[in-house]
Amino acid sequence: MSSGKSNSLQSISDGIVEVVRKVSPSVVQVSNGRRGFGSGVIWDNEGRILTNAHVIGRATEVQVAFSENEGKSYQAKVLGQDRFSDVALLQIEGAEKAKLRPISKGDSTKLSTGQFVLALANPFGEKVSATFGIVTNASATLDGRMPWSGNVIVTDAKLNPGYSGGPLVDVSGEMMGMNAAYFANRGIAIPVSSLVDTAKSLLVEGGIKRAYLGIVSDTISLPSEVAEEIKQEEGLIVYSVESGTPAKKGGVAVGDIVVKLNSKPITNFYDLRRLLTSEVIGKPTVLSVLRGEKLTELIVTPTEV
Repeated sequence: MSSGKSNSLQSISDGIVEVVRKVSPSVVQVSNGRRGFGSGVIWDNEGRILTNAHVIGRATEVQVAFSENEGKSYQAKVLGQDRFSDVALLQIEGAEKAKLRPISKGDSTKLSTGQFVLALANPFGEKVSATFGIVTNASATLDGRMPWSGNVIVTDAKLNPGYSGGPLVDVSGEMMGMNAAYFANRGIAIPVSSLVDTAKSLLVEGGIKRAYLGIVSDTISLPSEVAEEIKQEEGLIVYSVESGTPAKKGGVAVGDIVVKLNSKPITNFYDLRRLLTSEVIGKPTVLSVLRGEKLTELIVTPTEV
């Protein structure tokens, strides 16, 4: 091998080491005191930690350990969590806030397919682990098959046990997302763009209010002439409607195909869940459905989950 190639490889290696060194102080271990453990990131200067909801389970207090403090553990209170987005916010107790190193947050909306990323974790509380890969899909929709389905980052970085809750960072060490799972040989991360809003809601309210209709549905392709008319190719076919729910009271029937909510397109489960926000709870809402091939507008009043 020529010295030029050798030097290039050394530069890449040195760059990776430098990114890991830069980010490591912001990565912690999170343990729920039973058998569950994972990672988390120092979110701000106030000692708040962000991790996955599935890492903490139903615990109200957890242990947080820092590699910077030789694995010393601190008690942390669960400020709030949201199982739909799989995010939890913790508050460290007893740590010197001046010594905390909040992670640097980047702009995940600017990620591109093929971009190099690193996944970091602190599963043992002493030394940070890392894997790397490229972004295979910068904004994927997983159609409701997982709790965090929808706008997620997909990479080919392998996520080992304990990587949940750790950061996904770019080559400058800025956080692009939070690692959530390893699924179908792909790493799944929640974009930092959505984490910022989720963290704010968890801090203020302890959770995220979500609206509820009461239907069981799945994605279906629309007939070409209908798709052309309403300018979308898919909708949600209703398999069942629960008794006494907003959907039942609003006249939704089995076999209806839901295509819009307040004139906004619904093509999959995630679209519907994204639109069923706290803003529509208790408010008459227009649900557009295809009944046969006729577009019908129903008025539903979503309740809180």
